[in-house]
Amino acid sequence: MDNDFIVIGGGIAGVSVGARLSDLGRVALVEAEAGLGYHASGRSAALFDMCLGAPPIVALNRASHDAHAAMGGLSERGLMVVGRAEDAAAFARDVAHMGLVRLSPEEARARMPVLNPASLAFAGFNPEAWDLDTDRMIQAHVREIRAGGGSVTTGARVTAITRIAAGWRVETGKGPVEGRVLVNAAGAWVDEVARMAGVAPLGFVPMRRSMARLPAPGGQDLRGWPMVVGAGERWYCKPDAGKLLVSPAEEDPVAPHDAFADDMVLAEGLARYEEMVTEPVTRVETNWAGLRTFAPDRLLVIGFDPAEPAFFWQAGQGGVGFQTAPAASNLAADLVAGRAPAIGAELAAVFSPGRFAP
Repeated sequence: MDNDFIVIGGGIAGVSVGARLSDLGRVALVEAEAGLGYHASGRSAALFDMCLGAPPIVALNRASHDAHAAMGGLSERGLMVVGRAEDAAAFARDVAHMGLVRLSPEEARARMPVLNPASLAFAGFNPEAWDLDTDRMIQAHVREIRAGGGSVTTGARVTAITRIAAGWRVETGKGPVEGRVLVNAAGAWVDEVARMAGVAPLGFVPMRRSMARLPAPGGQDLRGWPMVVGAGERWYCKPDAGKLLVSPAEEDPVAPHDAFADDMVLAEGLARYEEMVTEPVTRVETNWAGLRTFAPDRLLVIGFDPAEPAFFWQAGQGGVGFQTAPAASNLAADLVAGRAPAIGAELAAVFSPGRFAP
């Protein structure tokens, strides 16, 4: 058989696990869309927030930091949380979870001058947040796959999956692919891929998150602004190439599809942002949405399916795919190779698909 591993999915989950597995055998990665990183990965806020997520995810974040730094894809950003008087309880929870250093309103406005002093009651800052060069990450992983003798094929939508004696046969729009182990890294479509392979789905839920790109408020120079989040994640904004990205931070369950922003949800989120700033939103240059896919317990799923030992889950990134990719893909390679997980057996077990077994 030509391939040791078939990876379905060309987002950051698929390309990173493909790169790590290329040290263990030949990888064939197939992606349905015409380009890599088209769905969630191509619509990411591109931030590495060390404190984002539940404690096991924070552990993956921290285990990924050095790899990100070595790749040269990090640049200083920082993260600031701001809140109104009525956000006191949510802000206190954010301080505790995110390790924020409290700022005075004046200190917060020094970091983001358009904050409205009439509505700003609380602010806190954490420097452990960096911009990520997401395209650089994807391309670096693709080079690793190909350097290991593997292949990356786009425009190859999977139409059927068959279990064969030596492993799997995957039918795609560009012909069949056979391999020993099937790696399901299909993002919002992971349960659909599982069903095609005759594997029980785990109950993943894609959730829409919208984004708007605005001109720089008041013509300000945004280069030194941090990522700014409304307490309790009611909204967030982030500088991006001289513009400002603003998101309602919604989590609306949807079916897997090529997502687009809901105009009403976007308008409501922009109103929450406007409440905290002095510059009104006069123009939205463009908008989009992506799907953040969660397992039932909102933790990543990494490991062999307990009922099908040649089917591997790399799923449920839920908005932390880029930042956890180094540690998550290393864990996958450790499990496939039968090595002791570098992150520790106890933490690895937290992400095992076996936790959903009846």
